Amino acid sequence: MNVIAVLFALLLSAGSASDDSARTETDQGSSVTSKISATVQADSASQPPAYEMKRYYMVFLRRGPNWTAERTPEVETISSGHMAHILQMEKDGKLALAGPFLDQKATDALAGIFILDVETVEEAQALAESDPSVKAGRFSVEIIPWLGPSTLADCFNQKPAEQGK
Repeated sequence: MNVIAVLFALLLSAGSASDDSARTETDQGSSVTSKISATVQADSASQPPAYEMKRYYMVFLRRGPNWTAERTPEVETISSGHMAHILQMEKDGKLALAGPFLDQKATDALAGIFILDVETVEEAQALAESDPSVKAGRFSVEIIPWLGPSTLADCFNQKPAEQGK
């Protein structure tokens, strides 16, 4: 849980928008519209602006049963496919962010994370399971619905020329 709390704090500080309502879904995927009290009154410069929240899916990648630190030609091919999969998800607008966890030593350690901007847990599961590293058993996945800033993908998917605007 500590990793999730740190990620939430970091990602929350990156988001901003202009409304206090968001659409959420139940774990079974049925839609429920509800107001989220995430509005902070911007009365002073010390308070952040109001923002809208939305549902994402965090995909935690763990070292799977076929994980090895050895860099064989087969592992290199799988790793190249994994990176191509990440780039394709970003190109398709499905990936808000991705990255590895560092300094993990345990056999089943967290290896990385995807935060997916998709409609359902089934779509998140299908994307995660289509990753070559997951198919090969190098990674296993755990998917958790997460409520984060609606502007998350915008913050991390800016082209260098757009940053700072």
